[in-house]
Amino acid sequence: MKKHSVIMVAAIILLAIAVPSGWAKRKKHHSVNPNDPTYKVYQLLNDSYGGKLTNYYLLANVYTDPQNPSNELQHVIRVDYDKTRFFGRFRIYVRSVGKLTPAQLKTYNVKQIYNFGESDDAEFEKINPGPLGETGDLYLKATSNGPLAPATITDQARQEYDMLITKYILPALEKK
Repeated sequence: MKKHSVIMVAAIILLAIAVPSGWAKRKKHHSVNPNDPTYKVYQLLNDSYGGKLTNYYLLANVYTDPQNPSNELQHVIRVDYDKTRFFGRFRIYVRSVGKLTPAQLKTYNVKQIYNFGESDDAEFEKINPGPLGETGDLYLKATSNGPLAPATITDQARQEYDMLITKYILPALEKK
């Protein structure tokens, strides 16, 4: 009887180990459009940067301050990627600073300019290629009185994410 119990326990343990790994192998990965901006960034970073990019800073678009239309601001972004991470594999941090003069652009590097902004306005996190908003993706937006907080991924957030990649990140990485 004791030998029979040991065999039963061993069989249960074997099933507990073997079955989930078999399910994981069968999990379908949806195909990603090769024109997808995130797919292009992942391919470039994996092929040309060894799958890792840490604290890469870029100047981005100049825009009108919604609170004060006579004031112009500029987005500064920080990009972070590590293909070995499961969560937050690809991150874009967005800050705003006052529009910079040509003299300031010559005096300060982009990291210093990024640090002029006291806190992030938004953060985009992706796990896999594909449009922003898939399972595991995260969009954080600054609240009026505080730090970043999870926000709903809207069409506007997707457009901003795609614009940052196609207009600023991809061209800069391709030049580097």
